[in-house]
Amino acid sequence: MQRLAFFGLLFSVACTTTTDDEEAVWELVWEDEFRGEAGAPPDPDNWVFDIGTGDNGWGNNELQYYTDRPENIQQTGDGFLRVTAITEDFEGSAYTSARIKTQGLREYEYGRIRARIRTPVERAIWPAFWMLGADLPENPWPLAGEIDIMEVFGVRAVGSAIHGPGYSGGQNINFPYLLGEDNVAGFDADFHEYEVLWDPQQIVWIIDGTITGVATPADLPGGAAWVFDHEFFFLLNLAVGGNPVQAPDATTPQTASMDVDFIKVYERVNPLIDPNAPTEE
Repeated sequence: MQRLAFFGLLFSVACTTTTDDEEAVWELVWEDEFRGEAGAPPDPDNWVFDIGTGDNGWGNNELQYYTDRPENIQQTGDGFLRVTAITEDFEGSAYTSARIKTQGLREYEYGRIRARIRTPVERAIWPAFWMLGADLPENPWPLAGEIDIMEVFGVRAVGSAIHGPGYSGGQNINFPYLLGEDNVAGFDADFHEYEVLWDPQQIVWIIDGTITGVATPADLPGGAAWVFDHEFFFLLNLAVGGNPVQAPDATTPQTASMDVDFIKVYERVNPLIDPNAPTEE
């Protein structure tokens, strides 16, 4: 567990890609590049499994049974983690998949979070990379807070959001991002980079170098608390069905996979200089 140092952030976001100037601002403090052997599970030093159907389908009426089987989650041997949802009868559920988390192992407060992920987009398939407050379960959801870095709801639609007391579930603060109509390939055709810059009182989402959302306490409903100034852990999962997505039908595939190239966490080591600030003569 680690609190990440942050020094006076100016979110002009001058650097969102890896450059020499950026390396002077950010220091890598943790990464997983999933370089294990083919068929190996995710590194147990970084990840633990959620197993089963959870409470009320993990709170969302999801339909899958999460397992730790290699059929549902494994490293590929060529630098990826593959999470696969399968249509099959298993422990009373019609689908299986996997959900992993860094709870108790890798927990951070503030920083820069980057992930490179290729997602499925088929009907009823719901991939996500997100964060929950590390004070769970002592501080129940949504009091502990939730930061959704990436949820794919369709071929061109990605959701990012925060959840907290008074702004959770269908009333969350969200920032949908749509690919342009000229991008006919959609999010499943290739890997995309999802990024969050998180400091006290502000969270910024970036997709493929484009700022797609900024959340501050001013965005919350009147009297609501900003609950993002403490440690959070990461989750990766691939759900089938659930409240935000369509129900499965005949077009839902027998298998669908999400591939994760890397996850990286950076600590701010120098203040970001605002390029628009006046300079002294």
